[in-house]
Amino acid sequence: MEIKRAYKFRFYPTPDQETILARTFGSARFAYNYMLKARTDAWFNEQRKVGYHETSAMLTALKKDPQYAWLNEVSCVPVQQALRHLQTAFGNFFSRRAGYPSFHSKHGTQSAEYTSSAFKWEKNTLTLAKMKSPLNIRWSRTIPKAAKVTTVTISRDCAGRYFASLLCDDSAVALPKTTGAIGIDLGLTHFAILSTGEKIASPKTFRKNQGKLAKLQKSLARKQKGSKNRAKAKTRVARIHAKIADARKDFLHKLSTRLIRENQTISLETLAVKNMSRSAKGTIEAPGKRVGQKSGLNKSILDAGWSEFVRQLQYKALWYGREIIGIDRWYPSSKRCSDCGFVVQSMKLSVREWCCPSCGSVHDRDINAARNILAAGLAVSALGEAVSPDLAYA
Repeated sequence: MEIKRAYKFRFYPTPDQETILARTFGSARFAYNYMLKARTDAWFNEQRKVGYHETSAMLTALKKDPQYAWLNEVSCVPVQQALRHLQTAFGNFFSRRAGYPSFHSKHGTQSAEYTSSAFKWEKNTLTLAKMKSPLNIRWSRTIPKAAKVTTVTISRDCAGRYFASLLCDDSAVALPKTTGAIGIDLGLTHFAILSTGEKIASPKTFRKNQGKLAKLQKSLARKQKGSKNRAKAKTRVARIHAKIADARKDFLHKLSTRLIRENQTISLETLAVKNMSRSAKGTIEAPGKRVGQKSGLNKSILDAGWSEFVRQLQYKALWYGREIIGIDRWYPSSKRCSDCGFVVQSMKLSVREWCCPSCGSVHDRDINAARNILAAGLAVSALGEAVSPDLAYA
């Protein structure tokens, strides 16, 4: 099966390459913001829609203006791609998949996209347009020889690290079929409870670094705006955030890959993470307004990374010929006896172990839920109903 697969690597640019990339990031960001303002003004002032082709013509005119001659100093491809990204953002907005496009900031993560005409890929060396030498990339894994690199996205995060993401046309090879089937109940104390009885501890990456992060953020708040010391403090805070994100992503990738390799069928309970996060937020009363504040429960929900975990399971299942089944979020998995099917009318969250009034079986709340999720998933699969629905972990 032909698929799109991205391989992401860290690289270390030379001073000249760093200068070229900084100009490229700035030019792409300027084009995006300039055309976003132009499209917004055209609609509010004249009720006129401006599309991609009109913005492309406007960009060509800008490059001829001496005031914007610096746009010609970088490769034209990333600048043009910024207009395509803007068009996609508006498409998502009009389809109600996302909010109205927002302006890109120079203080966040920077990126530039190069298509095949703007880079040279040869013998595991990558050379971008306007550069004389290839990038010094740390090849942490091998790109298959059959994979065709179609797009390269260069990014710089807030911690000052550079990454190259190579999007390839590749083929996925299905794993050998197995008889394994598992149900997963996601939680906070334990990240995942499996129907086999295994409990996988939550890494709690944010919680482990919360104290150090708070200390660095206090230090940042004391620094004078615009000073070099503030810039250094800001980088230190960004590095902690990067460390947290990398540790979480590493845990999720290892766990999702392991479950995909070991099981043919995986059943999951759907969760509306956005709604759960909103309901977990506390509020502080202030004169004339209510100010939202993240509670401890909300931090734990966001720290868990359930949405990313399910996303990884879905695309890996597609690659390797596995089956993901989503169970209705209102299914009483915790309150149902996995032995006789008796459903308890109500059960507090504090109850972690309970005895079935009908058959007398003693259940661990989470393991019982995972077993019920597996049974429901197998029933859905056997009846031929919708498999791999939108799990709504957004």
